[in-house]
Amino acid sequence: MPNVIEVAGLTKRFGTLVAVDNLSFNVGQGEIFGLLGKNGAGKTTTVEMLEGFQIPDGGTVQVLGTNPKSGGGAWKDRIGLVLQESDFDPVHTVNETVGLYAEFFSRRRSVAETLQLVGLTDKANERIGRLSGGQKRRVDVALGIIGAPELLFLDEPTTGFDPVARREFWTMLEGLRSTGTSILLTTHYMEEAQHLCDRVAIMASGRIVAEGTASSLIALAGTTTVRFTPTVEIDVAALANATDIAFQVEGDTVSATVPDAQEALLRLLRWSESASVRLDGLEVLRPSLDDVFLDVTGREQ
Repeated sequence: MPNVIEVAGLTKRFGTLVAVDNLSFNVGQGEIFGLLGKNGAGKTTTVEMLEGFQIPDGGTVQVLGTNPKSGGGAWKDRIGLVLQESDFDPVHTVNETVGLYAEFFSRRRSVAETLQLVGLTDKANERIGRLSGGQKRRVDVALGIIGAPELLFLDEPTTGFDPVARREFWTMLEGLRSTGTSILLTTHYMEEAQHLCDRVAIMASGRIVAEGTASSLIALAGTTTVRFTPTVEIDVAALANATDIAFQVEGDTVSATVPDAQEALLRLLRWSESASVRLDGLEVLRPSLDDVFLDVTGREQ
């Protein structure tokens, strides 16, 4: 599939501060690509250059085949933006606000469909000034998708959403992807990135320090933890000798960090059966994208 975003050697400076440092990545058509990083990592500056709001000091950018700094009305008609913050007239209703923005696009969704997608149908006639913070954020998203964009930029879109609303939003994004919409997402929620994104890039100090699918990055994190609570007192040293696994005890829990969870479980279960020891609460804890994020961003401090 062709790329909708191509970035090579992208650099942006603010005085002596290098906010984005020789960044390169691509986003494929129909892909959800996650750009992750701590505050100040350079995510928003990068996205603003892709949107045409900031001019790079170096490198090249192509978004839908166009350099954003020279993108005209026809190019802007093909993208949707959900910024970190927006400001609306508080006396206008949700319906009026979304309807006004719809007029800016040549191939727009209906206002009713858009409000349904973001869960605001029951607030259509409510004035913006009377909405909660989470509801206002849904209006932001509605304005981003009203033009049925080919490429959607989402900058921290679910800030202020409760867990139910966040899950509903994920379902909506998955539906957009299934219709061919490409999405670049920034988020501080690692679970969100792990659930939604086909690939992620983790930024620190203006550079990409890890890139790939969530599963491939998690695999690089290495070890997995196996733990359980024995129903009777056991000799942990004897267990370690029998299984060739370095188990340790913390309170009532016996645990070990292992490189191969399947092999470790087979050894442990064989021992459990031969020793007639029940392993209550037996679980395997794999690394998460949170662990990867903390690891690779921590190295850059």
